[in-house]
Amino acid sequence: MTAILEMRSITKEFPGVKALSDVTLTVERGEVHAICGENGAGKSTLMKVLSGVYPHGTYEGEIVFEAEPVRFRGIGDSERAGIVIIHQELALSPHLSLAENIFLGNEIVGRTGLIDWHRTNDEAQKLLARVGLGDNPGVRANEVGVGKQQLVEIAKALSKDVKLLILDEPTAALNDEDSAHLLDLIRHLQGQGITCIIISHKLNEIKAIADKVTVIRDGRTIETLVTDEVSENRIIKGMVGRDLASRYPERDVPIGDEAFRIEDWRVHHPTESDRVVIHDASLHVRAGEVVGIAGLMGAGRTELAMSIFGRSYGSRISGRAFMHGERVDLRSVPGAIAAGIAYATEDRKRYGLNLIEDIKRNISAASLHKLVRRGLVDAEEEILVAEGYRTSMRIKTPNVQAVVGKLSGGNQQKVVLSKWLYADPDVLILDEPTRGIDVGAKYEIYSIINTLAADGKAVIVISSELPELLGICDRIYTLSEGRITGEFPIAEATPESLMQRMTQEKEADHGVAQQ
Repeated sequence: MTAILEMRSITKEFPGVKALSDVTLTVERGEVHAICGENGAGKSTLMKVLSGVYPHGTYEGEIVFEAEPVRFRGIGDSERAGIVIIHQELALSPHLSLAENIFLGNEIVGRTGLIDWHRTNDEAQKLLARVGLGDNPGVRANEVGVGKQQLVEIAKALSKDVKLLILDEPTAALNDEDSAHLLDLIRHLQGQGITCIIISHKLNEIKAIADKVTVIRDGRTIETLVTDEVSENRIIKGMVGRDLASRYPERDVPIGDEAFRIEDWRVHHPTESDRVVIHDASLHVRAGEVVGIAGLMGAGRTELAMSIFGRSYGSRISGRAFMHGERVDLRSVPGAIAAGIAYATEDRKRYGLNLIEDIKRNISAASLHKLVRRGLVDAEEEILVAEGYRTSMRIKTPNVQAVVGKLSGGNQQKVVLSKWLYADPDVLILDEPTRGIDVGAKYEIYSIINTLAADGKAVIVISSELPELLGICDRIYTLSEGRITGEFPIAEATPESLMQRMTQEKEADHGVAQQ
């Protein structure tokens, strides 16, 4: 086979971060080529370079497609060349029909210069049939499930005469049946001569569908392997190899009694109530303990955390929750806060902070009742409280009147933590607490977590970075497809053992494996 794509010495930098460093990728015509790596390894960045999301001139290196050097200035250029990327976050317009979505930006126009709706619907029906859908093309996108939406995205790609189809975590949000159907479709497209690149954490799917797999770690190409010739363990070894030395502060905190526990916690999807997102999860955390939750994209980590925090996510939630051995009611966010639970969201800019407000107002937001005097907020007390946290948390700003939106990512995260520390919870759930912040700020966040544990708080940390969990936790639970698949004391946890449980298939799951 001849190469349809060569990416040579690709380097991509963001302010203060080298996301890709001298990455090389060769894809043969007609193959399914998988790209593997931990979260943050650079997989999606590489595909955004290829597809023109990051245009030529914003990166170093060369891209050769169909034996010709290409310099894509935008995604329109790459699509005209026959390269189509389907991102993990689907880009369908929910209130447009399937046909309208398929031809959005590529409309079929009649002789009058107006959209020919008859041809549009007719061609959409044919494209939907090619991906195995018999739905009416006039149905709105928000009226079909996420599995079908993924197939509509592929139908949209087929409408553009695709030669190279890039699928970023295509099955992350799909159930088993939809995932199997999608993999069958990829094989069918391969039989029609379409080359596919698939980014996925699900090693069993990669073994089933891919001809080759390229492993990327820390923004560098590690190796390209023939899938039939290697085991999942061999792929895992390439994905997780990393030195943890001196990146995490040492701590020796005595662990106390159980602070929080959930039993048989089941959560259904908020709009697709027949789809179970969390399957009968049980876990516990003790005072002074840092417990990690490890899982791949789509495993249900955030959904579990948000469902615990006042049912902020999900529907038909069942199970039991206990604080210090006593049953608690977590049916609302105020109820969860009153019970002593705090949740620092993974998306601090969207859900964790008011970016147009100042530091003091963000810190007091969850506990304003503490500052109320005769029905009004005591402004002086609010400033004193915020100044105390600015100093103790080392928030780098002259005063607490500074607008939060102007702060760096690390300082914003310190404001989020300050908000919840002022609420004085017994249990803190930290969802991706170091996402998007530099190495120095990460170390400070780790030190804050250690201080919280030393003060007797129970801390649950969700992170996509296995070395981070291994560096700061006392125990780690693994989550796969909404199921807790393992529990590891830190002395017995390794990147390989965690990754094996994180990629465990449902069929192989016979309960929680405790190491």
